[in-house]
Amino acid sequence: MTDSIIRSVADLREIVAGWRQEGKRVGLVPTMGAIHAGHLSLVSIAAKNCDKVIASVFVNPTQFGKNEDLDAYPVDEAKDVRNLTDAGTDLVFCPGKEEIYPNGFSTVISVSGLTAGLCGPFRPGHFDGVATVVSKLLLQCLPDIAVFGEKDYQQLLVIRQLVSDLNIPVEIVGAPIIREDDGLAMSSRNRYLSPDERRVAPEFNRVLTDVAALIKAKPDECQNICRNAREELLELGFASVDYVSVCDIETLELLKTYRHPARVFGAAYLGASRLIDNLPVD
Repeated sequence: MTDSIIRSVADLREIVAGWRQEGKRVGLVPTMGAIHAGHLSLVSIAAKNCDKVIASVFVNPTQFGKNEDLDAYPVDEAKDVRNLTDAGTDLVFCPGKEEIYPNGFSTVISVSGLTAGLCGPFRPGHFDGVATVVSKLLLQCLPDIAVFGEKDYQQLLVIRQLVSDLNIPVEIVGAPIIREDDGLAMSSRNRYLSPDERRVAPEFNRVLTDVAALIKAKPDECQNICRNAREELLELGFASVDYVSVCDIETLELLKTYRHPARVFGAAYLGASRLIDNLPVD
């Protein structure tokens, strides 16, 4: 392992080329820093499947919309690198903005269909930013696998689609959501929650779990059950609810009548924090 930080694409490629000459299998874990146990679980999965693990730390400005929290996003590079290397990361790639988006950069990768619902309408341009930066990271190090968490399930499907469409030779691995003991999905943005908000936050997962149980009992009532769940979240103290929806796990088609396989998805604001979560119905 190393505690060094690689900042240039040229250095990254040189190191990976050396590993390839040794016949090493390479895994990539893209992150935006603010490392927590959820990120470290991705490193663990990559390490179990590969000889060498790269983690990237880059707060990608193009996936933040107007009035979102780019300026407030938590940044502690030294701590992130320490946590990642302690967890088994062999190389941490920390490029500056100019390394990813040099002067004159003008390409945007857009994935249609999968981005039409859920977070798509509420975060215009977000998935274009994700698709573009992930495409660059994959092409910069050409790993055998790249690991992404299922908490950002829509993002996971978007990345799988672009890899398939662009014939990028990498396997995209989805990793289970890591939760706090009270059920709250781990997220960098949880640190924005006030003590009172943190006490309410686990209700988000509880409500989505209730939705999953109810739609199995009443499969034709998806819309009513989801509407009631949105109202319940507001009554619990959530500031607003972007959506509670039941969707097909592959197409993200909004389901009016439950059919297997499906997932329940939710996004809601608790104070200034936007929480997202999802879970399989079965």
